[in-house]
Amino acid sequence: MTDIEIARSTKLDNIVDIAKKVGIQEEDVEPYGKYKAKISEKVYQNLQDKKNGKLILVTAVNPTPLGEGKTTISIAVADGLRNIGKNSILALREPSLGPVFGIKGGATGGGRVQIAPMEDINLHFTGDIHAITAANNLLASLIDNHIYFGNELGFEKIVWKRCVDLNDRQLREVETGLSGEKRVVPRHDKFDITVASEVMAIVCLATDLKDLKEKLGNILIGYNKQGEPIYAKQLKAEGAMTVLLKDALKPNLVQTLEHTPAIIHGGPFANIAHGCNSITATKLALKLGDYVITEAGFGADLGAEKFIDIKCRKAGIKPDAVVLVATIKAIKYHGGVEKNKIQEENIEGIEKGIDNLYRHIDNLKNKFGLNVIVALNRYVQDTEKEIQYLQEKLAKKGVELSLVEGWAKGGEGAKDIAEKLVQLTQKEEKDFSYMYELEDSIQTKIEKIATKIYGAKGVEFSEEALTEIKKIEELGYGKFPVCIAKTQYSFSDDAKNLECKGDYNITIRDIQLKTGAGFVVALAGKIMTMPGLPKVPSAESIDIDENGEIVGIF
Repeated sequence: MTDIEIARSTKLDNIVDIAKKVGIQEEDVEPYGKYKAKISEKVYQNLQDKKNGKLILVTAVNPTPLGEGKTTISIAVADGLRNIGKNSILALREPSLGPVFGIKGGATGGGRVQIAPMEDINLHFTGDIHAITAANNLLASLIDNHIYFGNELGFEKIVWKRCVDLNDRQLREVETGLSGEKRVVPRHDKFDITVASEVMAIVCLATDLKDLKEKLGNILIGYNKQGEPIYAKQLKAEGAMTVLLKDALKPNLVQTLEHTPAIIHGGPFANIAHGCNSITATKLALKLGDYVITEAGFGADLGAEKFIDIKCRKAGIKPDAVVLVATIKAIKYHGGVEKNKIQEENIEGIEKGIDNLYRHIDNLKNKFGLNVIVALNRYVQDTEKEIQYLQEKLAKKGVELSLVEGWAKGGEGAKDIAEKLVQLTQKEEKDFSYMYELEDSIQTKIEKIATKIYGAKGVEFSEEALTEIKKIEELGYGKFPVCIAKTQYSFSDDAKNLECKGDYNITIRDIQLKTGAGFVVALAGKIMTMPGLPKVPSAESIDIDENGEIVGIF
């Protein structure tokens, strides 16, 4: 059976009943049909004095084209904890239409461990990402309208981009304003994918409507001839933008196939944005559940680093344990084993590729000071010899391995890791630390991440990047945290350098200031904030049959 067939064969509970499982009353949910709902902001307000549950972060090795199943493991862990009698709840990101129609597919898990209704969640869901797109583009239209009617603020340079929630490489560089109208000024422009929009980051980092409005008003949109910044609030844009986003700020409630409550909210990518679900969703989940399972995008070098250095710092939280997801085939891939031979037993390939896993463990355990367990997402082609070899190698590092078979067995296949996590979250805390201090210069912050987390020898900054850093620090934003946009496939900034042997530098080609979100984005290597489609996109296999049922989403 396909994922979508498994999901449809499962009878879901009414969303009101799912809400009651974690103590949310019917009057505090706003249903979007029978199986999804918005959660009222009053719920968190009424629970502020309640003790937080345990926070479990799920991250992974550097991803491969083969897929590692990080969301699948997250859901399996939550279901596994419910299987052993624990009050668990998920707090995950919303899928973007870009990967759904592109190469990666959906983000609702797989097999027996899925969040549902999977088609709704993977497509329009409750409209949050559409609202973010609209708010982003409203601001863009207000900027150009202001210029059309005389440019009273004196825009000389515009830094605000339009966005769309699809992979469309044709929009990376565009010419706008070509109508020929007398006062329309043509200019070179760019599009981002919506999940890279600063509005997405703001929704994920805002604490309430007032905070959301303030952050939107603080968005830097351009500079005048004197080089002085111009903000969204100078266009009086933040009120209308907040109106568009008022419902998008509320977390969404759904369920797993085993009826575990799941809060799904916010969807930034970790390779081009900060890669974490919303602070409101995570903090609410911590009040509702005894064990909260959340995930950070892509590999731990990106998602987990940003989760800790940006989200945890802003939210005043930290993980009680970290699940590091790996697969035998991913380890072989990082060891240089060819894709067509990846299913063959290959201890030598594991030996060569295990360094990627080791480096993530070292970062999480020894650099950030967190308790770590490795979750091996088991595939049918994995041999006992390969599993035993990996288990023995990790034991020498003082790290436990848990075989997770959630895809085939649901929560029952994740009971082992659930039991181990209960113990791990009780373990005495290590010396938790961030990778840098906010007082560090922007260059120093980037250098610390690059050398400590990526293992780079150093950082090479372009002249443009150095100029931007100087300007940002002169404007008084030097104490912002740093969000590095980098390829997800490698510790380096070269997607093809999988093994990362020898010395390598990280090249920072550009710096972008996000005054609304409150961080600085550093663009490394050839990373793009508007992805493209593959030669054969998933969109080609997505269809709807004569009964109105969607097919081809995975």
